[in-house]
Amino acid sequence: MNLEELGNLFVLYGLNVVYALGLLVAGWWIASVLERMVLRALAATHRVDPTVAGFLANLCRYGVLVFVGVAVLQRFGIQTTSIIAVLGATSLAIGLALQGTLTNLAAGVMLLLFRPFRVGDAVEVGGESGTVKGLSLFTTEIASGDNVQVLIPNGKVWGSPIVNKSAYDLRRFDLVVEVKPDSDVEGLLARAKAFLEGDARVKTQPGPSVAITKMGFDRVEITMSGWAAPSDAGAIKTALTTHVRSLLRPAPPPAAEAEVPARPKRSTAKAGVAV
Repeated sequence: MNLEELGNLFVLYGLNVVYALGLLVAGWWIASVLERMVLRALAATHRVDPTVAGFLANLCRYGVLVFVGVAVLQRFGIQTTSIIAVLGATSLAIGLALQGTLTNLAAGVMLLLFRPFRVGDAVEVGGESGTVKGLSLFTTEIASGDNVQVLIPNGKVWGSPIVNKSAYDLRRFDLVVEVKPDSDVEGLLARAKAFLEGDARVKTQPGPSVAITKMGFDRVEITMSGWAAPSDAGAIKTALTTHVRSLLRPAPPPAAEAEVPARPKRSTAKAGVAV
């Protein structure tokens, strides 16, 4: 190889290196611009969660970078067909190994897109109940009734019934009481209904209901119900339970009057005087 051929070789590879660097810079810039455009477009809809928006934007960016990398390798004469085949086989193996994780990822994307619940909602899902504290691409965080952190895989959340107690503005509360047939049932009905109607947290439309739902030889079943905001339903039921308990508490027996000891009778006979 003479100097002329060596010089041509250096020029050829030098141009390829410059072309590759320029392609990398342009691809990096295009990937960044595309990422920002996707983020702005998804944010403008106000329907896509920021976590999902960031995930999709990163997916677009890395897709562009992969194509740029393949183009750079082809510029240097490297056969990318075998590399793509190896990458495809590797991706398939990784996908099979991480099948459960990818299922949780797909379920997390669906939860973030369709939003069956939001942070702060009271839910029952996956055999757990509590308040939603966070939602990521892989897990859903719930705080149970005793404020214990519960992390549920998104695949289990998306594949099971979701009970959202905070989805609507009104929630019904019910209290069932059993009393004896010889008790003052009518008085209990009137006082319980008056208590519910006097509570400002109980909605007037639809109004509260107090009625006898079952009657037997040894008991009478009374159902008290009403509608309130989800945050007030539990407190109202607790207050109603305390009030009904006070109405059913038997009255204390009257205090026995203190017995006054009988005063001895005065004798009218005069005592004799000895002479």
